[in-house]
Amino acid sequence: MNSVVYNFKGEKIGEIELPDEIFNLKVNEFLIHQVLRWQLMNSYFPFAHTKTRAEVRGGGRKPWVQKGTGRARHGSIRSPIWVKGGITFGPRNEINRKLKINKKMKRKAILMVIASKFKENKLIIIDDIEGEISKTKEFDKFFSYFLKPTKTSKKKETALLVIPENNDKIFKGVRNLPYAYAIEARNLNILSLLNHKYLFLLKDSIDVIKKIFTKNLNLKVSNLV
Repeated sequence: MNSVVYNFKGEKIGEIELPDEIFNLKVNEFLIHQVLRWQLMNSYFPFAHTKTRAEVRGGGRKPWVQKGTGRARHGSIRSPIWVKGGITFGPRNEINRKLKINKKMKRKAILMVIASKFKENKLIIIDDIEGEISKTKEFDKFFSYFLKPTKTSKKKETALLVIPENNDKIFKGVRNLPYAYAIEARNLNILSLLNHKYLFLLKDSIDVIKKIFTKNLNLKVSNLV
């Protein structure tokens, strides 16, 4: 299985042979959804928190006597039916929404999303761009060769740029683009992949992905090439 390689000018400069265990992998949408839900739930922080009538300050004594006043009987001013009283069935921060899944499931789901991007022609492999482009306007020009403009606040179709190792010039050049995001290959995650329409892979990133994410996995290759 081969794919075209582009340079930083958007020109085809050759082809590269792709490993079948990544780019021709059989996609399991249920597994992808399961791993996505795991990441969303584990990144959730319960900011919303309300107090019950037992936790609200005050209300220790009965506001008035039980009988004789002509008013409704009440035992505490912190009852849920009172203003500034406790909240019934409100959000609580003690709820544990964290999930657990197998590490192999996470890695396999990431590979499946990469394979689906390739099969949908939404994966672009580019040659090494270090020393070629480093400024934001240069990255904007580079992405313009492949991405269509949109009427959204992001201005273009979204793109995820995967680099083989840490590179401050690339990170600084891409981070000011509202439609693009750069990430190291070892830090790939399901949410970043699904949040961007197009996947840009530096040629050297493929070896890093293969080394980290295919380790000890029993991968089923699709019959479709």
